Amino acid sequence: MRGGILAALVAGTMLGGVAADGLVPVARADDTGVIRPDTQVQTLPNFVNLVKQVRPAVVSITSSIRAEDLGDEGGGGAEGQQQMPFPFPFPFQMMPQQQRRTVEARGSGFIISADGYVVTNNHVVKGATKVTVTLDDGTTLPAKIVGRDSKTDLALLKVTSQGKLRFIELGDSDKVEPGEWVVAVGNPYGLGGTVTAGIVSARGRDIGDGPYDSFIQVDAPINRGNSGGPLFTQDGKVVGVNTAILSPSGGSIGIGFAIPSDVVKNVVYQLQKTGHVTRGYLGVVAQVITPAMATALGLKPAAPGAPPSGALVASVSNGSPAEKAGIKAGDVITTLNGQKIDSPHDLAVKVASIVPGSKAAVNYMRGTAAQSTTVTIANLSGAPSPDGAVGDRNDGGPRLGVSLSPLTSDLRQQLGLDGSVRGVVVSDVQSGSAAEQAGIHAGDVIQAVGNKPVENPGATVTAVRAALKSNQSVLLRILRNGQNIFVAVTPGSDEGDSGNGNSDPDGND
Repeated sequence: MRGGILAALVAGTMLGGVAADGLVPVARADDTGVIRPDTQVQTLPNFVNLVKQVRPAVVSITSSIRAEDLGDEGGGGAEGQQQMPFPFPFPFQMMPQQQRRTVEARGSGFIISADGYVVTNNHVVKGATKVTVTLDDGTTLPAKIVGRDSKTDLALLKVTSQGKLRFIELGDSDKVEPGEWVVAVGNPYGLGGTVTAGIVSARGRDIGDGPYDSFIQVDAPINRGNSGGPLFTQDGKVVGVNTAILSPSGGSIGIGFAIPSDVVKNVVYQLQKTGHVTRGYLGVVAQVITPAMATALGLKPAAPGAPPSGALVASVSNGSPAEKAGIKAGDVITTLNGQKIDSPHDLAVKVASIVPGSKAAVNYMRGTAAQSTTVTIANLSGAPSPDGAVGDRNDGGPRLGVSLSPLTSDLRQQLGLDGSVRGVVVSDVQSGSAAEQAGIHAGDVIQAVGNKPVENPGATVTAVRAALKSNQSVLLRILRNGQNIFVAVTPGSDEGDSGNGNSDPDGND
């Protein structure tokens, strides 16, 4: 079937920028550097054959939900009434049909096996006392909820039919590229079998809807009721589950989000086997690397002007897989099982998708040295926590603009710190200083400069001076409210007395 689909599409458009003669057009630049693309006239793709073949596997879902259990997630009110305000962004709201003890919420889904397993969104069936699935030919079947996962907003249903059901396959969402044509099929506003098309706008979107957001953003018009419906590429494979839209009014404005099929595969497999989902745990708290931090860490960008990538390890949990593998605070994790890590969120998503007990290859930077190790991923459900300038005041050189104090017993008591904590306390931050701009606060405990632990103001100044000889920024490891974080500070020149009244010159940074 796939070959027939591709043949029909190739006849209607030029796929992937390859011309009919097999030659790839080359963009040329003149002496001024202006790019002058060598383009060819293209026709828009025709999705008729694709839709005819996949639509029998797309279903409409109706959930009976007690009115008192509906809450804000259900949208409230009867169909046709305006529901305000909507969350921004919000999952597709469900469509109540009556206002008594139960309401009917409508969504979409798709069949993934001949024996009747159906994928949809968790919020489509959450709290349902009864779920029915309506096939493309109008046949209505009762459905059983096999399992739900609120963190990814996915659910797996099971229907029973007298014969084998037609189903569709999950594709590889990791190969989807922005600009690629996609088709959404679903049940918006109760209008089953609706087809819309558009392109992939972006990948890896985190909209704050869940801890493992990594959505595909599309501009195909999708609306309330499209929840749980499939997003197809031109080969007829499902690369996403339509889940949320960004809209101030509830209607499509061309910004929709779909759960990638690679996430769906993992969750559906676990729901089918056990009815619940387990997630991997590494045991680190990581933070975003700012340009200043990258400079302080000595990290080189992938390309000139490119933003820093990777996950900076701020702390490592005791007894965690990361600690056992030798990963330390200050390391920058760059890849996991060969996949590039762009950010702490990216790391959390990828770790969570690994089956507990599995081995994972981790590449990281320690200073300027590339390191690698193998970790045994643990189970998140049993984990304690989930995977997130200085100079002498008289030298006229770069300075942070902070005053430091030794970590005395009185300060330990004030800050709630036990005797195991080592470092120096920031007693004051000069207004307008580099430290203030970097977000350092009075009461912060500086525990290390770069990878060098410090335990008194004099040692801190010495360590910072050494760091400034090789970097333009200074990386400080700070303890704040019980959490370890890194702060990169780019100091300016000392233009006068800080006026903080500290008599110890080694306590002025």
